[in-house]
Amino acid sequence: MTAELLTVPEAMAVLKVSRWTLYNLIRSGELRSIVVGARCRRIPASALEAYVTQLCEEAA
Repeated sequence: MTAELLTVPEAMAVLKVSRWTLYNLIRSGELRSIVVGARCRRIPASALEAYVTQLCEEAA
């Protein structure tokens, strides 16, 4: 498996959004994430790419 998993701060930096905005995207289901262990939330890089692609398609 070669999927890259990003931490919340890393995903925030990629999208250039606040922690609050990132968690709202996750809660709403717009951005996929996984929980590793009890509290470690990770965002697959492919989920970020899919989210940005969706935004670009909606803007076109």
